[in-house]
Amino acid sequence: MYDAALKLVGSQPEPISVEEYARRVNRLTAQLRPGDLLVIPSSPSAVHSNDVHYPYRTQSDMLYLVGWDEPEAVLTVHHSDDGWIRTLFVQPKDTLKEIWEGRRPGVEGALKGWSVDAAHSCDDMEEKMNELLSSSKRVLMRTGIRSDLDSLVMQSLERRDRARQHFGTGPTSMEDPSARIAELRLRKSPAEIEQMRFASDVSSIAHVAAMRNTKPGRMEYQLQATIEGFFAYAGTSGWAYPSIVGCGDNATVLHYHQNNDVCEDGEVILIDAGAEYRGYAADITRSWPINGRFSEAQKEIYQLVLDAQLAAIDKCRPGLPYNAPHDEARRVLAEGLIDLGVIEQTLDEALDLETGDLRKWYMHNTGHWIGLDVHDVGTYKPNGEPRLLEEGMVLTVEPGLYFGAWRPDVDCPERYANLGIRIEDDVLVTANNPDVLTAACPKTVEEIENITGKPF
Repeated sequence: MYDAALKLVGSQPEPISVEEYARRVNRLTAQLRPGDLLVIPSSPSAVHSNDVHYPYRTQSDMLYLVGWDEPEAVLTVHHSDDGWIRTLFVQPKDTLKEIWEGRRPGVEGALKGWSVDAAHSCDDMEEKMNELLSSSKRVLMRTGIRSDLDSLVMQSLERRDRARQHFGTGPTSMEDPSARIAELRLRKSPAEIEQMRFASDVSSIAHVAAMRNTKPGRMEYQLQATIEGFFAYAGTSGWAYPSIVGCGDNATVLHYHQNNDVCEDGEVILIDAGAEYRGYAADITRSWPINGRFSEAQKEIYQLVLDAQLAAIDKCRPGLPYNAPHDEARRVLAEGLIDLGVIEQTLDEALDLETGDLRKWYMHNTGHWIGLDVHDVGTYKPNGEPRLLEEGMVLTVEPGLYFGAWRPDVDCPERYANLGIRIEDDVLVTANNPDVLTAACPKTVEEIENITGKPF
């Protein structure tokens, strides 16, 4: 496992280039007009307890447009005679704070190797921001992230002073730019795909490590530690979302999070875990038997879910609607459950969204966009119609079946009681066949049985 980690670290992709960040901003400003002021605030720090903070992770739009990941930053883009000017407000150098909290790039650092034209201390933000606001006509900013920025912009919008009356200075309207930026983020560049592929490779090997470390008596949190420890060892920033690690009937809870139960002989474990690398997420789910061998009943459901997933992945092609993988997965699952005698309705009846029995055992969507957010931005139904898939889009494909005998709303088949199976991969839409970024993570019955519980 550690040899694999070292090999991965040695093959880390190049960071996103300054030129690519500039292209992203240029694509955005091509939609704007002189007099517009774009404001992108970083996320605030979050307190864990008293004076202990959570590890900092900035807002994804900030990462997308400039790549700056330090707190208290604000990116502005405004128009002048020289074109569109990108300005970054950052934490100033402060020796005392740096002794306690770590080195800061400061204003000087922001001007070296970053795709910005100017940089200022965030201590000067109010003064500089008021200057920018006074010369703008429209502000593009998502509110609710930083209250101080919200107040500055609202005061400028509502101001009724002599300058505005005489010269018409200051903004008169405001827009949330999130939808515009989301459209750009939805289609990944080759450099972005390389970051995601690395996160996927790390996540895949981490799942293999957990499979090998599995045996009856293991605690869920021990397998969680195996996976998340590998994320760190391989050089990622950690998990992209809190890991789901559920054995037995815990696997039938979609967002199970306690991860504190013992894994018993005869149970199947479901682990949904992915790493984040340079802000980009991976998202993998695998299910495997604790004792290393699927029972016949477990194998029936596992193979059915795998068949549904493979059929759904094949629908991740340009020109097909985004919901084509979901529809295909539902069809295969319904047919399989009818053949197994779990569903006694016809296929059309089983697929009915209101009365079909498939919804008893499969109650979530088959996938979502993935990128800088694990549930990434991008409208699924622009103008009310399913979006057609395009090259460069990346989505998860994750069908599952969940037979929770604890549920009072269903009559659970005894043969499959307390069995939860989900299989999830991240899929890049290409001009050719779908590119499964997480293909390094084994998922056939034979592969899983040959790995689980076996030495590293």
